[in-house]
Amino acid sequence: MSSASEGRIRRSSVSLLTPPPQCVTLLTDDGVPVEAVYEPCTRRSGSRGAAPADTTAEGSAPGPADTTAIVVAHGFTGAVDRPAVRRAARVFARHAAVVTFSFRGHGRSGGRSTVGDREILDLAAAVAWARELGHRRVVTVGFSMGGSVVLRHGALYDAPAHAGARPGTDSADPGVYADAGAHADAVVSVSAPARWYYRGTAPMRRLHWVVTRPSGRFVGRYGFRTRIATEDWDPVPLPPVAAVPRIAPAPLLLVHGDRDPYFPLDHPRMLAEAAGPGGAELWVERGMGHAENAADDALLDRIAAWATDGTTA
Repeated sequence: MSSASEGRIRRSSVSLLTPPPQCVTLLTDDGVPVEAVYEPCTRRSGSRGAAPADTTAEGSAPGPADTTAIVVAHGFTGAVDRPAVRRAARVFARHAAVVTFSFRGHGRSGGRSTVGDREILDLAAAVAWARELGHRRVVTVGFSMGGSVVLRHGALYDAPAHAGARPGTDSADPGVYADAGAHADAVVSVSAPARWYYRGTAPMRRLHWVVTRPSGRFVGRYGFRTRIATEDWDPVPLPPVAAVPRIAPAPLLLVHGDRDPYFPLDHPRMLAEAAGPGGAELWVERGMGHAENAADDALLDRIAAWATDGTTA
């Protein structure tokens, strides 16, 4: 898929439409309009599961500065209005404020999907918006394609305090961005591939047909409401397995189902190994399939607890 040099996001000046929840159109650095929705945390301070940082008056909702924001990056063919994304947002909102958005080429966002390449700019715009709303701590949670995007974003967008502290790369991707508005404070990747161009399972062979063939892109557009770019990646973006070692010191959680029909367990294990000792926490979920559609409420609740206070109660 086509790629130019990845840069910093251009903040949107679009006014809030329907608060709460707040619906906006964000503008990415390469000029693509991206639909996004913000939902405040539904937890009240003093309630069970409240994070230690939430220290507002008893019975009141904590403000943005005291609340983690979770930015959700959906899988290929997903969108903000898909049932699995809405369910994840509802569960996450019990712990944190939530930003959902549609990647380019999906839902009501503009542009065409590059299947994980320039989508990093869409995620950066959503993370920066969460900070503009007042959230000092932002965690990205990505599923499948979104899982690979949050890994690359975590490697390439860095807080000023960590700029230059991470190892370099021989990839065509640029170095670390010291962008206080677009970096993630922690990263959760669910059902992500470890390497590009994987065709080892039947579902992935079908996906490659959808992405690479004109007839497949026709099915993608009219069957899955996903508009797909026709160009090959040039240059090839940083692979997930090469991105993972660059995410530290930000915490990283890898989640994968042992019945994932798309990516077998060698993918999460390869990612965890690449992170190095203490670089990532790996959850292999018994009986789980693939991505947001397979993640039940109990797992989503555990992910949100990890994202907000590091517990899995």
